[in-house]
Amino acid sequence: MFRPLRRKKRAITDKQARELLADCKRGVFAVNGDDGYPYAIPVNYFFDTEHDKIYFHGAKAGHKVDALKRNDKVCFTVYGNDWHKDDDWAPYVQSTVVFGRCRLVNDDPAFVEDTIRQLALKYYPSAEEAEEEIKQSIGGVQLYEITVEHLCGKQIQEK
Repeated sequence: MFRPLRRKKRAITDKQARELLADCKRGVFAVNGDDGYPYAIPVNYFFDTEHDKIYFHGAKAGHKVDALKRNDKVCFTVYGNDWHKDDDWAPYVQSTVVFGRCRLVNDDPAFVEDTIRQLALKYYPSAEEAEEEIKQSIGGVQLYEITVEHLCGKQIQEK
């Protein structure tokens, strides 16, 4: 169903791919947008390693919501862990690509708030600041959940 990585020597382990997914701060979320055009946007997210779910928040209406109503199949990509070998000018970079299904989570307010809290703690400098933001904006937040169906990672040298 999902294509294998074409250049196998570039593959990183499943563990490395998941670690990258857990550690990165931003990813690119892609859906099948209007008139069949892809629609990809950067998002802050939280990867629940225990349940293989990716969570992010956004508006309750708009392009991505309309696209998800038509088709819940999505792609999510992160990249990072740049490093240089010896004196080489071009960095090595890792990436993880996820294919899955995305849904709006609104059936359990306590779960939504707890997950938003985990997401906020990844980005805010303190738990107090995260709590203040949650208190002010939780009513307007829509939580999205991607269920991972397939992921793979690779490492390339950018030259």
